[in-house]
Amino acid sequence: MTADPAPGGVAVDADTGPWLVAGLGNPGPGYAGTRHNVGHLVVDLLADRIGAPWRRHRTGRADTAEGRVGTPGAGAAPRLVLMKGRGYMNESGGPVAAVADYLSVDVDRIIVIHDELDLDFNILRVKQAGGDNGHNGLRSLRRSLGSGNFARVRVGIGRPPGRQNPADYVLSAWSSAQRSDLDLLVGRAADAVEDLTLRGLVLTQNEYNS
Repeated sequence: MTADPAPGGVAVDADTGPWLVAGLGNPGPGYAGTRHNVGHLVVDLLADRIGAPWRRHRTGRADTAEGRVGTPGAGAAPRLVLMKGRGYMNESGGPVAAVADYLSVDVDRIIVIHDELDLDFNILRVKQAGGDNGHNGLRSLRRSLGSGNFARVRVGIGRPPGRQNPADYVLSAWSSAQRSDLDLLVGRAADAVEDLTLRGLVLTQNEYNS
């Protein structure tokens, strides 16, 4: 059964194919606790929520977890394919494009979760399309997908203190103050992803961008 069109976005419909949800970050335990890997934290939480194990994708370029989001029996239950690329942040586009091509997912059904220097820590913003704003992962995605028309869940990490180099800042661990609120921030970002697939763009922006 097809749900009504979601305001400002694609119809929320469990039968139109999956949503590809890419959490950006760098591979390996050495990067796991860094600000640049907040996208990985969000898709890990989503995988836990839908009870989906991580497996290496057939393309060999990503780890994926698949399941449906929403209340069973309550109508549309969109299928999510969560992914973490096996390449580094500045190579994010290749793995995402490979999985999207394998699944025949259009670019407007891709949701990308990434860290955002230009938002204060604990601030979340949802948008559709746009540039890369100097973010290496987004730049790679736009190049590999041939479009920037994917949804973004932008997770604020704040600017570096003093004269710290931004590249060093994003690759460093969360401060103790940030760690105390990190679970809440990651949970809200996961909620935003679910709402994008269940409620559409405009309602999700009204909820999280205000």
